[in-house]
Amino acid sequence: MPAIILAAGASSRLGQPKQRVLFQGETLLNRAIRIAHEACANPVAAVLGADFENIRASIRDKGVMIVFNDSWQQGIASSIKAGLSSVGLSSVGVLILGCDQPYLSAAHLRALLERFETSASRVIVASTYAGVRGMPAIFPQAVFAQLASLEGDKGARALLGAPPVPLEEVEFNRGQIDIDTPDDLAQLT
Repeated sequence: MPAIILAAGASSRLGQPKQRVLFQGETLLNRAIRIAHEACANPVAAVLGADFENIRASIRDKGVMIVFNDSWQQGIASSIKAGLSSVGLSSVGVLILGCDQPYLSAAHLRALLERFETSASRVIVASTYAGVRGMPAIFPQAVFAQLASLEGDKGARALLGAPPVPLEEVEFNRGQIDIDTPDDLAQLT
């Protein structure tokens, strides 16, 4: 199953590109790419936008598909569309994740994939943490049109709150921890 890593934003609240933040010896983006591959996602596409050349140059994994979102300033929906276009629409589903959840693991991604594959019907499989549904999540082909119709800075959370198909959840311990501000970065352990 393909994976789309959303990494096009400018990280304006953080004050530096979160894609290049070091955590446990690797950048957040390289970490997301590595664990997507370890979970056996294929292909893995990283959608980039702001600071494209520098971020692309920092990617170590040559097996990742680099997607340039020239509309990245329009918000996360444009990155979802760019990612979907790059991996094709023929897959049974797509795994969507960001690069700003430092405690995301290949084991969690595999748990999402296994839940999707063993489901009797094609469902959305979402991560849950701190009482909410969120990313990473797997969306079946049946909702690709809804993903492609998202606009602005609204990501796929709307589809998780009011799912158009059945939804299953997989608990993601510490999934609520993401890197958006200098305070978030200072609290990383």
